[in-house]
Parts: sequence; C-alpha cells; structure tokens
Amino acid sequence: MGELVDFFVRSRNFILFVLLEVLCFYFIINTSNYWSVTYFNTSNRYAAQVLAWSNAANEYTRLRQVNADLAMENQRLNTRLTQLLQSKPASPAEYQADSAFADRFKYTVAKVIDNTTQFANNYITIDKGTDDGIHPGMGVISPTGIVGKIKVCNRHFSVVTSILHSEFLVSSKLTKANEIGSAKWDGIDPHLMKLDAIASYKTVNKGDSAVTSEFNSTFPPGILVGRVRTVGVQSNQTFHDITLDLATNFSNLSFVYIVENRLQAEQEQLEKQVEKEK
Repeated sequence: MGELVDFFVRSRNFILFVLLEVLCFYFIINTSNYWSVTYFNTSNRYAAQVLAWSNAANEYTRLRQVNADLAMENQRLNTRLTQLLQSKPASPAEYQADSAFADRFKYTVAKVIDNTTQFANNYITIDKGTDDGIHPGMGVISPTGIVGKIKVCNRHFSVVTSILHSEFLVSSKLTKANEIGSAKWDGIDPHLMKLDAIASYKTVNKGDSAVTSEFNSTFPPGILVGRVRTVGVQSNQTFHDITLDLATNFSNLSFVYIVENRLQAEQEQLEKQVEKEK
C-alpha cells in the first residue's frame, strides 16, 4: 500500500496534467458544435470498427459449429435426394420402386481426423465407429463426390480405404455417353483418376461427368466420381484412355458421409446362393 501511495506522490504532476487535459477536452467538446460533431463522428467510426472486429472474431470461433451444422443438413438432404431418385428413376417413366428399395441408403455424418494422400495406398480415419452403427464395407462420400470404403472399425473410430489406393476400383458411368467402366487411381496425382473400359467408338468430351453406376451395392448411383480432363485412345485401339479430375479434394477433406445400404447383405446373400447353384 505504501508503494502505491509513493507512486501517486511521485507522479502527482503527471496525473494532474492528464486530469486537466481530460477536463479541457470535455469542455471543448461540450462548448463547440464543430468539435462535438467531430468527436461524435470519430468515436462512432472507431466504435463501429471495433465492433466489426469483434463480430469477425466471434464468427471465426463459431466456424467449427457452423461447419458441423452444415454437415448435418447435407446428411439430411442427401438422404432425401437419394430416396427420391431411387423411388422414381429417369427411365422407364412408368417404373416405381417399392419403399424399402427406395429407402435402402442411410447416411451418417463423420469428422475426418487423419488423412493421407502421399502414399500408393492411402487411408482416412474418422470419428465414428461400431457404437454409431458403422461396420466394414460401408461406402464413404464427401459433399462433392466419392471418398472410399470402411475397412476396419472399433467402438469410436473407423479407418477408410481411400479411393487413392492401388486396389480400389469403383464402377462408374459416363452420364452423356451412358457407358460404364472402372475408375482407378494410378498412384501419381491425388487429384486425378483413370477411367478404363470405355469403348473407343463412344463419344467422350472434356468436362463430361463420371458418376457411380447402378451396378454396385456400396454406393448410391449418381455420386460424382470426377469430370473428364483428357481423352485419348489406348494402344490397342479398343478403349479410350480417359483421365478424370477427381470430384473430392482430399487435401482439405473435413466432413464425410458414411453410406449404409440396408439391403446389401440380403442382395449379396442371394447372389452367393445363385453362384453356388451354378
């Protein structure tokens, strides 16, 4: 306490000077319209700037929650869109799927907590596991396209085999050419993928979309795989040499959607039974 008193005693002249300056400033503002208006405008401008900085900081701290909310909304929209597309395909016009088939795909949102792109065989770790109903074999997609397939799970985490994997194949269809082939990563550029088995007599143009086909039980049909970047002809002259720009940007992957085909086990069991009887 004595030190505080000593400080005020030593600084009494400076403190008096500051108080007199504040008092003068107060009188100037209150006795002059010009300075009063100037002070009012200046203080409002700086207050508005400080408020803008404060709002920007608050919005930045809420980005994580905003992203999570958007991911949940996308999950709901994906479920609804897939249900509508499966219940009434584009052709034939008279076809109507039953409700169980149309509603067979279920989506679960998950957060990416680890991801590699630099290896020949890449994997992704997500924060959902068996406690959330996740099991190996489920498909994984992003808000923009295909991601991979669940490989292993424990109670709280799952590891996904990325499509950036030397053994990952996905049945894909060129929407304009209506031709089905196999998309596979060549192990070089994590932004590109090859599309094989597209007949050379089919017309393929740069920018054409490649989506998941109807001939797989893991992914809903119509999920974007990529868009045609380059088109050539293979040496055997039978198939196109097609390179796709991947729809999913794996370098900034944050949220993904796990796709459960609730009729997959039933379909595969029946197909295995037919194979045994051959």
